[in-house]
Amino acid sequence: MALAWSFDDIPDQTGRTALITGASSGLGLVVAGQLARRGGSVIMAVRDPDKGERVRAELSGDLEVRQVDLADLDSVRRFADRMHADGRRIDVLLNNAGVGAQSRVLTPQGYELVFATNQLGPFALTGLLLDLFRPDHDPRVVVVGSNLYRFARRRTDFTDLAADRSFSPGLSYVQSKTANLLFGTELERRLRRAGSPVRSFLAQPGMASTPMHDSARGFAQKAVLTIGKALLSRPAEQGALPLAFAATSPQAQPGRLLGLASRRRDIRIHAAPLVAPADDHALAGRVWRLSEQATGVHYLDGDRA
Repeated sequence: MALAWSFDDIPDQTGRTALITGASSGLGLVVAGQLARRGGSVIMAVRDPDKGERVRAELSGDLEVRQVDLADLDSVRRFADRMHADGRRIDVLLNNAGVGAQSRVLTPQGYELVFATNQLGPFALTGLLLDLFRPDHDPRVVVVGSNLYRFARRRTDFTDLAADRSFSPGLSYVQSKTANLLFGTELERRLRRAGSPVRSFLAQPGMASTPMHDSARGFAQKAVLTIGKALLSRPAEQGALPLAFAATSPQAQPGRLLGLASRRRDIRIHAAPLVAPADDHALAGRVWRLSEQATGVHYLDGDRA
C-alpha cells in the first residue's frame, strides 16, 4: 500500500487525548501541534519541562506539559502515578521519544542508556497506562521504530542490557529500534488475545532532520551523517507524517511498518511487511519477557505491575 496522505487528512480530534513522549522537539513536537490544531488535547511528556513550556507557548490549542525521564524507571512510575491520581484518560499513546549516545552510559537502574530510553521506558510506560485508555475512543499505542532494523544481527539475544560485553553507538541504536518493533508486534498479539479494544501500530519516519542527529561525534561520524542527510534526510514535518497517520487514520494497519520510502520525493505512506529479525515471534516474546524482568512491569498475561 502507498497512500497519499497529509496532516490535513487527520480526522477531527475533538474529544480525544493523545500522550506524546519526546514532544518538546523534532517529530513529537510536530505531531503534538498537528493534533492540537485538529481539536485534540495533547499531553506533552518531556524530560525538560522548562523547554516543554517554552515550545508549548508557541503552539495553539489544548496542550499540557508533564515531566518524565524514560531512562529512569522510577520517573516513569511517578509519571504514571500522577496520571492515575489526576484521573486522566487517554486515547493515543505515541511512544516517540528516542536517543542515541556516543559512549556507554548507565541509567539509575544500571541499564545502558539508549536501550533503556528507547525500549524499557516505553514498555513500562505503556503497561502502567494501559488501564487509562478509553475503550470507546479508538484507543491506540504507536511504537516508533526504524528501517535500520534490517541491519540488526539475526542472533541478537538482547540479554546484555547493560552493554557489559561491548558497546557500539550505531549497533546500540539499531538494537533498540529492533526491540521496539518486536515489542509493538508482541503488544498487538497480546492485546488481541486479551480481547482489548486497544490496538498497537508501528511507524518509522525514515531519516528526518531532528535534534537527535546533533549527537554525532568525531570526523567520520559527522561526515557520514552529513552525506546521509544530503542524500536521504527529510524535514521533520515530513518524517512526522507516518506517526500522525498511525495515531489517527482509519486506514492505518497494525502489523505493518507505516513509513516513508527511501526516495525523498515520495512522501506517501507505505505499509511494509516486517522482515527478519522483526518478524520473529519467538524473539518478540523473549524481548517482552526480558523487558518485564528489567522494568518490573508485567501486563497482558503477566502479573500485576
